[in-house]
Amino acid sequence: MISFNDLQVGDYVIAEFEGKMGEGTVTGLNGDEKQVEVDTGVQRFWYELQNLYPIPVNDEQLLKLNFVKETGDDGSVKYKKGAFRILIRSKDQFYPIEIWYREDHRAFQHLLMVHELQNHYLQMTKIHLTTDVMV
Repeated sequence: MISFNDLQVGDYVIAEFEGKMGEGTVTGLNGDEKQVEVDTGVQRFWYELQNLYPIPVNDEQLLKLNFVKETGDDGSVKYKKGAFRILIRSKDQFYPIEIWYREDHRAFQHLLMVHELQNHYLQMTKIHLTTDVMV
């Protein structure tokens, strides 16, 4: 389950509605009710936290977020988007993971979720990380 305090408008999550799961974008937050509005592309709906799930960071998700993949000779993989970098030491597992932007360098020993990466990216670059192509 995702913590309400970890979510921001624009974050990507998986929402469950009537037994069906779908990726969506957080479009609203209701702090009083601890409900999250998610647009799945089919509908916008308010969800309880127990019906929301994180999306693990993986190759597919990073490519959806328009990162450019670069494989090192040592088996490491670097993903780049502008001056922002993600380093995965092993192409088979996405942790530990290092992210950096200019002088801000962060390392994690656990698997990051897409919404967590989006929030770190926002803190570091002051730009929200989306699937929109940067021009």
